[in-house]
Amino acid sequence: MPFNDDKRAGLSRRTLLHAGAGLAGSMMLPVSLISPASASGDQPALGTWPAGSQGDTVYIGATVPRTGAYAVQGEDELKGMQLAVEHINEGNDLLKQIAPKIDKGVLGKKVALVVADSAAKPNNAVQSQQTFINDNKIIAMTGSTSSAVAVALNKFAQREKILYLVAISGSNDTTGKDCARYSFRQCVYGETCANAIGPVLVKNFGKGKKAAFMTPDYTYGHTVTKSVNDYLTSQGGWEMVTNQVSPLGTQDFSQYLTNIANSGAEFIVNVNWGRDAVLSVQQAKQFGLTPTMKMVIPYQIPFLAKEVGPDLTEGVFAATDFWWTMEDKYPLAKAFVDAFQKKYDYRPEWGAENAYMQFAIWARMVSEAGTFYPPDVIKQYEKGETFPSMVGDVKFRPEDHQLIRPVVIVSGKAAKDMKNPEDFWEVVEIVPGEGLMQKPDAFGCQLGDYT
Repeated sequence: MPFNDDKRAGLSRRTLLHAGAGLAGSMMLPVSLISPASASGDQPALGTWPAGSQGDTVYIGATVPRTGAYAVQGEDELKGMQLAVEHINEGNDLLKQIAPKIDKGVLGKKVALVVADSAAKPNNAVQSQQTFINDNKIIAMTGSTSSAVAVALNKFAQREKILYLVAISGSNDTTGKDCARYSFRQCVYGETCANAIGPVLVKNFGKGKKAAFMTPDYTYGHTVTKSVNDYLTSQGGWEMVTNQVSPLGTQDFSQYLTNIANSGAEFIVNVNWGRDAVLSVQQAKQFGLTPTMKMVIPYQIPFLAKEVGPDLTEGVFAATDFWWTMEDKYPLAKAFVDAFQKKYDYRPEWGAENAYMQFAIWARMVSEAGTFYPPDVIKQYEKGETFPSMVGDVKFRPEDHQLIRPVVIVSGKAAKDMKNPEDFWEVVEIVPGEGLMQKPDAFGCQLGDYT
């Protein structure tokens, strides 16, 4: 599938020129003009190091969507980040089980979060992170939800030599052709979800089915659709009878649903995300397409079932990163769900869980490395050591900085079967991650330099 054009992704030519690794002519001041020319020890200044870690507090810059089509998911992510920072600074036992060397902070420093609204637009994210570099000397960045933002911040992180802790990003490209030495992704993505949900679909519905795809027009949508279609056609003999590609922020899906109605499809594979997913699911029902056609969600959005209601998600198969009932299987998940619910008065969705884990992992890597110096922290990640998480033991793949972790397959519950108001999904299967992943070089990852 082709990459979306830059304008539709919200990524202008100007921002590409400013954020692209190694490109000249940036309007942004080099960090070397802000930081001291030399550092303590034998290492020269790099990125915001050592200036960013010389006080009693270190800062992480978060650019999450708080407005726009992905705002609901962005707020959930932010809550996970805020809880993680609180737990790091108080030396909470849950955090210490993941990062055992923290002690009321990281390497004697308190951690603080500075936040801006990206509105899921790469320009906004890059410019806000540049402000955080100038004003706060941040030692790490986070936030995405839109993979177009993640790709832009990958390039920016590599250029500025500041760690990027990817938030939600489902595109294969994030740790594929657009990977970066300074970027790490914890969550599941298109290829792993496709290879996890594909066998479930073939087992439950059989071979030789006809599917209509609904695809958002940017890197996440195109790569997820390609991975799902590749599996279903090669392993199940399914046929893509139409692929309806829509811009991010679409309000009216009628033209796309009309085309699907006339396509002869038996299944709708809905790759849309955020508010787009909610509206397209609701409108598919209003058009009378579902439940006659079966809906499949290969990359589940947080809060989908809550927003559309269980009548529309009943019997729907979806692939996801985490679901709160996994607390029955994993002790860390139980501790996290309890802590999150106590603080925010609802059970966490997977955006919050993913964000919390990214911060906990970062705290582990920095404290194990014994320094904030970015290359040493990166090399700690790249050791590929196994550590505990909400979904069992996991580890990073050093070749592309992708976490090897399971994919969770869920099925929507009928309203009558829900045990509480948040009991929307039944966990069908937890699929081990390693067998779902492509070979490290299959999607063109070349990490780049440490310095």
